[in-house]
Amino acid sequence: MLDAARNLKAVRDRIAEAARENGRAAEDIGLVAVSKTFDAEAIRPVIKAGQRVFGENRVQEAQAKWPALKEEHPDIELHLIGPLQSNKAKDAVALFDVMQTVDREKIAGALAAEMAKQGRRPRLYVQVNTGLEGQKAGIDPREAASFVARCRETHGLGIEGLMCIPPLDENPGPHFALLEKIAREAGVAKLSMGMSADFETAIAFGATSVRVGSAIFGARD
Repeated sequence: MLDAARNLKAVRDRIAEAARENGRAAEDIGLVAVSKTFDAEAIRPVIKAGQRVFGENRVQEAQAKWPALKEEHPDIELHLIGPLQSNKAKDAVALFDVMQTVDREKIAGALAAEMAKQGRRPRLYVQVNTGLEGQKAGIDPREAASFVARCRETHGLGIEGLMCIPPLDENPGPHFALLEKIAREAGVAKLSMGMSADFETAIAFGATSVRVGSAIFGARD
């Protein structure tokens, strides 16, 4: 419990330092604590230490632990940061407050239909595959701005930001710079980029939120 709280403070300190070095305000950079694969008992100490924004990769895993935690702490904000299948749109709209992985027309349509049905409107980000990696979710960077426009105009979705996961074996800086450029073209203000290994770099390139898991919770099995 003490380790998680200590780790959380260390990450927040690093965010504040990176912000200061880049002439930014620390409060303008959100921290999404990535709790995927960790159970409710591992998450509670991080909540107790004051963290309220969490990220999960899979809808089914999140359904098993977060409804009870959100009931205990109604101010928690839950982000979906893993790929979304259209058959999970109903469950995702019901559970998540923010979805960062809208990346194709079918998902946009499914989310629009579910939001209308449920009367619930999670905030949305488009995931961009900046490295054009075949195994990775995300829209082609060359199509991202027009896709954001279609999400808004065709599906009535309020896209507020972009998200990316750079290739593991590449310098993340150019990928973060590309995402920032696309955001300007698409007219979106939020940039979700940077994880445990590179969030300081992401802050230098304008990240408005960083997704940090292992630096807070420890190594995953």
